[in-house]
Amino acid sequence: MDSDQDTPLRLGPGEVPPVLELNIRGTSPFLLTCDHYGRLIPEMLGDLGLPESELVRHIAWDVGIAGVAEQMAKALNAHLVAQRYSRLVIDCNRPPEAVSAIPLISEATTVPGNDGLTQELKARRRELIFDPYHRRIGEVIDTRLASRQPTVLVSLHSFTPVYAGIPRPWHIGTLYQQDTRLPPLLLHHLRAEADLVVGDNEPYAVSDATDYTIPVHGEKRGLMNTGIEIRQDLITDPSGQTEWAERLTRIFTEIEATLITPRASHL
Repeated sequence: MDSDQDTPLRLGPGEVPPVLELNIRGTSPFLLTCDHYGRLIPEMLGDLGLPESELVRHIAWDVGIAGVAEQMAKALNAHLVAQRYSRLVIDCNRPPEAVSAIPLISEATTVPGNDGLTQELKARRRELIFDPYHRRIGEVIDTRLASRQPTVLVSLHSFTPVYAGIPRPWHIGTLYQQDTRLPPLLLHHLRAEADLVVGDNEPYAVSDATDYTIPVHGEKRGLMNTGIEIRQDLITDPSGQTEWAERLTRIFTEIEATLITPRASHL
């Protein structure tokens, strides 16, 4: 790592802020979030002691999901709030106090730049990246609820086709914890697609201990919500991203017509 730990972490004048927003005035009931959209690292942290070959892997970001999220936002006329910096700096879908929030080891890779961090250094990463992202999601939801705009939280992610040497058969999975309204309907629509293997809380399940966006912004607010995980080998290239964005846009349009619109006054 190239940084001096005695110097307060900050973004330089040429570095972008952590929050990316698209289609801010979108009228869709779906609010899209993307916790692992980007893989930037603040210049002061150098490369965290890792070669580029590690920084393009899943340990650094959700490969392919940025293209899917952007196209869905446009096609659905939905507001997207995304986070540009690598989860190796701080994972924006983990409780900040969790050990995995700033991992020393991610999968089998040791992250030298995360070794020996004081609580003050960890807190500064949270202040710089985690807090602005989640503060903005909260502000967006506050504004939508105040104007009585129907709001359904959809958190977009991707997952590796093989983990710990074990192949994962699912093409896509829905992730949830408390919501019993949207996830079953989404599962029904996905399983109606003849070519898909669909995971029900696979390859991951939402929990308060391992997740942040859905528990805090979805469940505590009482919003309908779901997480979506797409297998990365299906969305590595632009054509795959477009194919999945179009498929999910079609499905969510059908869901809006059957579930959300009739209940809009109650959301």
